[in-house]
Amino acid sequence: MIEEAFTRLYPDREFDFNARIKYTDRFNAYGANVKLRGDNLEFGLSKSWRTISREIRMGLLQELMLKLWKRRSKKDLDTTYIDLYNSFVKNLHIAIPKTKSDPLLSESFDRINERYFLGFVEKPNLVWGMPSKSSLGSYDYKTDTIRISRVFEKLAGKDPALLDLVMYHEMLHKAHKFKHNGGNNRYHDRKFRTAEKAFEDYDEVDMRLKKALRSRGLKSLLFG
Repeated sequence: MIEEAFTRLYPDREFDFNARIKYTDRFNAYGANVKLRGDNLEFGLSKSWRTISREIRMGLLQELMLKLWKRRSKKDLDTTYIDLYNSFVKNLHIAIPKTKSDPLLSESFDRINERYFLGFVEKPNLVWGMPSKSSLGSYDYKTDTIRISRVFEKLAGKDPALLDLVMYHEMLHKAHKFKHNGGNNRYHDRKFRTAEKAFEDYDEVDMRLKKALRSRGLKSLLFG
């Protein structure tokens, strides 16, 4: 399967790797990675992938290959399997159990859902992450989880709008999904950025957020 995925993606290249797929419990549901050491090519896949169709797994392998080797030209890229994989990922939230919901994060989610999404966004898992110095928050499509940096546990008590802005950003990811084009996934396209600015008093709240983070020595935090 690995060789077929490679050949379809790079028809002009010779497949000269010792390749294998290793299914493991080390990942979260539907997690995966790829490692290349010399001629040894290893794909690590969560055991949850075992029962998924061969075509979708082919798309996953090709996505991981594109992380190792870029395609010079994307106009002739056969994305059949990759498109199947991305369609699968976009719809995973339907089947993912919703078992984690922190009360403070849930309150923020409900406020944003009613105000900006008319209550139509299905509540995902809502959890605190580490007090990260690199990420304010993230949305994981494969586990249907919004994860927010713990720096907001205290900030939210003083200024709830700061947490709400980050929650709104991550909820936009869940609502808008992502666009796949020529082997690339786009998460922050123009439509996303326009929607993000619809947050009430966006510029002012964003300024307060940056000021609050600087006061805690956190200058490089980003939205996921």
